[in-house]
Amino acid sequence: MGLLDSVLGAVMNGQNGQQAAGAGGGLGGLIGMVASNPQLLQAVTGMLGNDSEHGGLAGIVQKFQQAGLGDAVSSWVGSGQNQPVSGEQVTNALGSDTISGLAQKLGVSPGDAASQLSSILPGLIDHLTPQGQAPEGGLGNSGDLMGMLGGLLQKR
Repeated sequence: MGLLDSVLGAVMNGQNGQQAAGAGGGLGGLIGMVASNPQLLQAVTGMLGNDSEHGGLAGIVQKFQQAGLGDAVSSWVGSGQNQPVSGEQVTNALGSDTISGLAQKLGVSPGDAASQLSSILPGLIDHLTPQGQAPEGGLGNSGDLMGMLGGLLQKR
């Protein structure tokens, strides 16, 4: 949990948007995006949590690697500039069933759901892996992540 605490601290201290987080600006901007759509926050924490059907952060990374996006996902985990991905690439990596299910939860089209994920995943994964690698024990379960991020949003 220490890693996520440090990420949340960085968000609180870096909300001026000076931190680069892929094409979307600072992590504060990413938090702003999910703050306006709590279902997206719940979906992303559900994907990144250790108890996820996707295998948590490591599973998501593996899915992107298997979809031929190894360089992009490595840029998110590693240091340096985050490579962007398109909504179509996110759909290819995670599967159309996953994206359709997310779209239904969010009340948007599958294309919009994939686009939202393509906007948030690079920066979020980058900030959750500040040492350039995924934490050995993962990020915790989705309930823990949701509780911590929910607390952050209440402080905004």
